[in-house]
Amino acid sequence: MAGGSLLLLLDDISILMDDVSVMTKIAAKKTAGLVGDDLALNAEQVTGVKPNRELPVIWAVAKGSFVNKLILVPAALLISYFIPWLITPLLMIGGLYLSYEGAEKVIHKFWPKLLPHDEEQNARLQANADSNIDLVAFEKDKIKGAIRTDFILSAEIIVISLGAVTAAGGDILQKALVLSIIAIVVTVGIYGLVAGIVKIDDAGLHLIENSNEGNTKHKFGELMLSAAPKLMKFLSIAGTIAMFLVGGGIIVHGIGFLHHSVEDIAHLTGVFEGLTNALLNGVIGFVIGTIVVAIFTIVNKMRGDDDDPKSAAH
Repeated sequence: MAGGSLLLLLDDISILMDDVSVMTKIAAKKTAGLVGDDLALNAEQVTGVKPNRELPVIWAVAKGSFVNKLILVPAALLISYFIPWLITPLLMIGGLYLSYEGAEKVIHKFWPKLLPHDEEQNARLQANADSNIDLVAFEKDKIKGAIRTDFILSAEIIVISLGAVTAAGGDILQKALVLSIIAIVVTVGIYGLVAGIVKIDDAGLHLIENSNEGNTKHKFGELMLSAAPKLMKFLSIAGTIAMFLVGGGIIVHGIGFLHHSVEDIAHLTGVFEGLTNALLNGVIGFVIGTIVVAIFTIVNKMRGDDDDPKSAAH
């Protein structure tokens, strides 16, 4: 009897873990674009930081990110259990924020005069050039800002994951396991990759300095050195596109008539239905994000304030 009970328990655990595995994959797929943006944003956080300070800064932000997840995961579970109706509004807010942030990046890139200048990078470069500035103290402020930004992005990842697990019919235990797995994997993955990315150029320079010109090691070092800025640019572009796809998709799914309209149009394209659906979500995300940027810009100008909604996160 005891042996049979143990086998039943093991079978239940096996079924639970299978379900958790499936739900984790669904949640990971839903948040993949946002994770890409988080990766690009955190890689940008150390741009301009002196090489010997890059890893300490990344480690400090990573620790703050773990603390953020320790707050967000239980909070998400409590919301799911006591006020589940709040999940959809939170998802919509996250979708609007993603669309806003993506549109702001595009406008800053192509029409910079329309928006206030971001002085953060200039301040960091000036601090590096000024020997009288205590870089450690200066970095503490930047680390705090990066952790606040991480909190916003982490909240979106957790809420989107929670929405995916809820839609899949997960119970409270499955939600807890999936959110915990996502939180750990995302944090370790993002900051591990960031650490690797920011050190690509250093590794390339090391190979160049310790090899003869023309040999394989030297050429590989040159390749790494030239690839580092291109990789950063690619991550930035991919992250921005992902913002529109993910943010637009959340908004579309949250508005009934819009969701049905997009599905109907995409269905007409046959084998390209999935691609059309994603493109329409992206276009809608960009349009809505641009509208939100315009609203905040007008309001801030009327108030005589150049800050934006993210100013508190920097």
